Amino acid sequence: MDKPIGTWLLFWPCAWSITMAAYSAALPVGTWAYNLALFGTGALVMRGAGCTINDMWDKDIDKKVDRTKLRPLASGEVTPFQALSFLGVQLSVGLGILTQLNLYSIALGASSLSLVVLYPLMKRITYWPQFVLGLAFNWGALLGSSAMLGVCDWGVALPLYVGSVAWTIVYDTIYAHQDKSDDIHAGVKSTALLFGENTRPILTGFSASFISLLTLAGYLNHQSLPFYLISVGGSAMHLLWQLRTADLETRESCWKVFKSNRDLGAIVWLGMVTDYLVAAGSAGALIAA
Repeated sequence: MDKPIGTWLLFWPCAWSITMAAYSAALPVGTWAYNLALFGTGALVMRGAGCTINDMWDKDIDKKVDRTKLRPLASGEVTPFQALSFLGVQLSVGLGILTQLNLYSIALGASSLSLVVLYPLMKRITYWPQFVLGLAFNWGALLGSSAMLGVCDWGVALPLYVGSVAWTIVYDTIYAHQDKSDDIHAGVKSTALLFGENTRPILTGFSASFISLLTLAGYLNHQSLPFYLISVGGSAMHLLWQLRTADLETRESCWKVFKSNRDLGAIVWLGMVTDYLVAAGSAGALIAA
């Protein structure tokens, strides 16, 4: 709760997908707003559950990292049994939220749990844990579509999902640069260590992939001008700013740029919302006429 950036990053792909589905199917504003609230609550709860799972797996590693050694499990403030009990409560609440959706979405949502559980292990065996995090963190890009439409519109949701995974690799690689010295000591792997001095050009490629796939998703969803100007153009400019200003050798800079991705998510959503509300207003005017 004291660092809500994780919840925002989990919520934005959900909000994008929900809004794009509402736009394409001309769904009522009330339905759109209800699902945003439901997924927002779910993002808060499941982000907390993900943190608990991560801390349970990583308590021994966290003791070796300056930034994480005071976490409750690593410091001994909370016992593993207490953490497990709390996780049970979090997952129960998350399940309660998931069951508000249609059966297709319940099955789709439940299928992501294995990624949430396995992600903390990936940093022990591969230099690509950020990729696995992206698969888990952006599941809402698929789930939001199915929640609104009854089934997932794969033609739109899949490029949005894959693009969002690329976005996660960008921001979480920047985040991982905070801990690269400690990670070497602790035996933890990351894309920050893998990319090394080539981080900036490689992340430029992933950023371009995100923008391209976002544009493709919008094209396939028949989005209009506000989407391309705000969502695509605005996020491209924001990513350019991130890559030009991030000092990958300074923790404060890495944290600042990482945290700014909350704003990038809002920019992408703003273009989608503008499209949707303009279309909804036009439809209402036609009905009234």
